[in-house]
Amino acid sequence: MGSEKIVMVGTKAVRQRCMQQLLTDLKALELMLERDLFERDIQRIGAEQELCFVDQSWRPAPVITEVLPELPDPHFTTEYARFNMEINLDPMLFSGDCLSQLEGKLRYYLGEAEAVARKHNAHVLLVGILPTLRRSDVELENMTPLPRYRLITEIMTKMRGSPFEFRIEGTDQLITKDANVLFEGSNTSFQVHYQVDPDDFVPAYNWAQAVTAPLMASATNSPMLVGKRLWRETRIALFQQSVDTRNTAELIRERCPRVSFGTGWVQQSILDIYRSQLARHRLLLGPSTTEDALKVLEGGGIPKLYALNIFNGTIYKWNRACYGITDGKPHLRIENRVLPAGPTIVDEVANAAFWLGMMKGRPEEYDRISERLDFDHAKGNFLRAAHQGMGAHFRWPGLNKQIASPELILKEMLPIAREGLQKARIETADIDRYLGIIQERVETGKTGSQWILDSYQDLKKLHSKDEAQVATVAGIYHRQQQGDPVHTWNLAGIEEAGSWANRYGMIDQIMSTDLFTVNEDDLVDFVAHIMEWRKIRHLPVENDRGELVGILTAKDLVRYYSNRYCRENKKKRSVKELVSARAFSVSPDTSTIEALALMRRAGLDCLAVVDGKHLMGIVTEHDFVMVAEQLLKEVGRGLSPIDQAGAHSAKTGSVRKRTGGRKKT
Repeated sequence: MGSEKIVMVGTKAVRQRCMQQLLTDLKALELMLERDLFERDIQRIGAEQELCFVDQSWRPAPVITEVLPELPDPHFTTEYARFNMEINLDPMLFSGDCLSQLEGKLRYYLGEAEAVARKHNAHVLLVGILPTLRRSDVELENMTPLPRYRLITEIMTKMRGSPFEFRIEGTDQLITKDANVLFEGSNTSFQVHYQVDPDDFVPAYNWAQAVTAPLMASATNSPMLVGKRLWRETRIALFQQSVDTRNTAELIRERCPRVSFGTGWVQQSILDIYRSQLARHRLLLGPSTTEDALKVLEGGGIPKLYALNIFNGTIYKWNRACYGITDGKPHLRIENRVLPAGPTIVDEVANAAFWLGMMKGRPEEYDRISERLDFDHAKGNFLRAAHQGMGAHFRWPGLNKQIASPELILKEMLPIAREGLQKARIETADIDRYLGIIQERVETGKTGSQWILDSYQDLKKLHSKDEAQVATVAGIYHRQQQGDPVHTWNLAGIEEAGSWANRYGMIDQIMSTDLFTVNEDDLVDFVAHIMEWRKIRHLPVENDRGELVGILTAKDLVRYYSNRYCRENKKKRSVKELVSARAFSVSPDTSTIEALALMRRAGLDCLAVVDGKHLMGIVTEHDFVMVAEQLLKEVGRGLSPIDQAGAHSAKTGSVRKRTGGRKKT
């Protein structure tokens, strides 16, 4: 759906035209299958590489509009977010040294992208979801400014009719709402394409569905989102929820989401998939040009099937069935969309080799997998793999109990993949190298997700969460540049984060987010007990709408209890009668230096960090003491270039003063 020749299906006339064109495309496809017009006995593979740009502070760098014009190669193209880019590789024959060729092409194109990115103070990073991504990074201002992205955003938002809701649970929990779909731009993947003969499409597609779970378990690389540790492959849950246009009523009647694993096994042909999608989902976009596919076909030509391909591009199956044309011959292919970007190029090619080998090596007894494995079990396997990674257990044909993912991969799937690659006559050295990487990764349990979580947890013991995230991303980049597979990596070190400004430069990097809050109608005595129990001196006060009213401090309580009238007055008083009349707040993008200057000028020992009227965190004197301790230690070791502070002190955020009171904010 990369073509700009699309229109929004917004009027009755456009909808009817696009629907008629889509029905014509389906009929043409049916005739092409009946007449055996598809390419056979030649098998090609392909790939799409998505990547993320990061700045010198290891955070998203929205530089696509600067970088892409300096990459005139058509293999490079845009993605939904300004901090992402996509590389489309040319198809290649599935034989010989195609896997090492794939690795070489990825190195070349990613090297080109890195060279241009550096001119704009950015780097290229391969990871499913960037651990340093913030909520503020997924605002519409970071959407790539192209018509098709604007159209998709408008349509999805209109269809939803209410904010998109996110609820993803892992070690931590993410519960939030967002009015736009740019959260989807958090995801970057490595998609692999596999061409199939029409006669083999049904068993091949069903087999692709079945083996997605062990593939996913071995390749996870997206365990964090906006600082939360969630699924081992959080992309799966995030993508489904970020483009879920169903409202509550549609959820009750089980309307199928646009992102899904599927609803059942394919029975007859690729037409089953397209017909089911059309029956379940509304048209969002259509072609601006009119092609009568039947006339083209009857005239001896090969139709492009524009309407069908555009519609298919708005349905996000994890294994997508596709129609295409190569060298004038139509073909069918399966696009595997579950694999994340990274951790390294060689890891990605190993993942591709594993999947392609399993596809080519499908044993005869699995030709009718639909009769041996319940579809709900296949779907459950996939979701467990995304959630638990190598810790997942699967239902598998011939077993009366669940099998651990490492056991299934090592004992059955890797031998199948090896046989498949041998059948495709892949170079023996390449088979040994790439499948050897999968084997060692599975045996050690060291996936990309595991490395990220282990590094983050190790760093968090002595440093803040934000420091740990920054150092982890820096560690990913440094190891990607070395190129060794992820199972050989040592954990990230705090020194990799670089300048102190990368870790402490902005106020949201040092603020406390694990907060206790009270309601403005709570009793003062209750607040006093909380402060005593939790050994804290500041309590944010919110109203019933969750908006910040002010901050109650230990000083406020001392003044209250030292007042003789209050001690003798039996009437119980509420928090809103005590909350400070003046509470200062800053936005999360305020520089730490400016926030500290504000606190000094106003004589504050606490500062609220807010997004609009809602509290995001607080910063106290204690937080600055902790920062000072780390800086002094690093200066003593000669690690921290303090003189770089000037660059960040120039970044000023908006500072607001709140007026307290009963209902004011």
